[in-house]
Amino acid sequence: MKRLDRRNRLCFGLGTVGRDMFYAFEANTLLYFLSDVLSLPVWVFAAASLILSVMRIFDAFNDPITGLLIDNIRSPWGKFKPAILVGGLLSAVFSVILFSGIGEGWLFVILFGITYLLWDITYGINDIGYWTLLPVLSSDQKQREKIGTFARICANVGMYIVMVAWQPVTTAMGDTPKAWFWCAVVIAIVYLLGLLFPLLGVKEKRIAPEKQESTTVKQMFRALLKNDQLMWTTLAMALFMVGYCTTVNFAVYYMKYLFGNEGMYVILVAVVGVSQLGTLAVYPAVAKRMNRRQLYTLGTALVILGYLIFFFAEISIFLIAFGAVLVFVGQAFIQTLMLMFLTDTVEYGHWKLGKRNESITFSIQPLINKIGGALATGIVSLTLIFSGIKIDGGTADVIDSEGKLIVKLAMFAIPLLMIVAGYLVYLKKYKISEEYYAAILKNLEEREPK
Repeated sequence: MKRLDRRNRLCFGLGTVGRDMFYAFEANTLLYFLSDVLSLPVWVFAAASLILSVMRIFDAFNDPITGLLIDNIRSPWGKFKPAILVGGLLSAVFSVILFSGIGEGWLFVILFGITYLLWDITYGINDIGYWTLLPVLSSDQKQREKIGTFARICANVGMYIVMVAWQPVTTAMGDTPKAWFWCAVVIAIVYLLGLLFPLLGVKEKRIAPEKQESTTVKQMFRALLKNDQLMWTTLAMALFMVGYCTTVNFAVYYMKYLFGNEGMYVILVAVVGVSQLGTLAVYPAVAKRMNRRQLYTLGTALVILGYLIFFFAEISIFLIAFGAVLVFVGQAFIQTLMLMFLTDTVEYGHWKLGKRNESITFSIQPLINKIGGALATGIVSLTLIFSGIKIDGGTADVIDSEGKLIVKLAMFAIPLLMIVAGYLVYLKKYKISEEYYAAILKNLEEREPK
């Protein structure tokens, strides 16, 4: 590996640690903060939950516009780093406001909704700018896998630091709104410091501003809708993310209300985290022996087996851990593959449509994450209400057997159907194999003016 490649791999990956700490804190604890920390009345909680779902879906469709704007940036620092910096600074501010618990009643609902929308938009600017760096660092699939896998490892480290630490840390600090506010402040600072790695350390291939072609709104829609492989990848990724986010968002409620020991949540997350990180560490070695279709099949098989075990596992922490390990090892393979599939559609779109639009293409990733998170939030919120977990004044009723079945169906059956459906879409519609991608690159090289 060249020295520049090593530097880019290291700095691009390390930058994701703080980013995923920041995102995981919002994505995995905000609903819990509303339900169990602020102790909102049922109607306020329902309204805030509805806002989370609606705003995520609304802003998701704004992401291609964000991608269009980034693709049209002309600066001495390239297209992507200004977006990373501006989006990072603004999203950090709005995140702190989200966890400040401002207002009461309808005033809280209104202020929460506005702040969340602004957080979502600004984080999307950072996210699209960040991940769009990946396809411009290398066009070699194996090199991309190395960069992308290391980035996923670092991202998962960041995510699991938060997933393991948030419950014991906030409990030790009194589990008060003030404690959560200061946790949000610290994580926002770590997030901003981590962005220094890509901003100062990553060196991408840049096109001189005067030589960059502008992209119109019409060309944006063409870049998205005419790239059939991007559209099928989007559908497969969306189905996967709905399932994945639903299961993750349910975890703390599952341990608290079904297993009956909230304290074991930390242990479960730690076991799952080590398993996922181990899977990502061996991914390059496994990828040398199996092609991408075989890897996706293996990942899906592990997820199916894990969910089947998990469904009947609440009687034993060992069964819970075993089922969770299988699910999240399989998901680690699938998440890495999804990133590679999306990256390869950049060259496919360039080859098919004659124009390279990295940011517009990668705007699909936050769009998918937001839709997945929105639908997952809706599923979890409705399940909390209809299963008998009542959120009112900080108390929660013990749910009966029917309520537990509702939670299990929502946490395992729905996600399993979604993930399997995503796999079937990939099998039937995705065609950018390793050989096909090599042919695309060759043809693109032949088109280049001599």
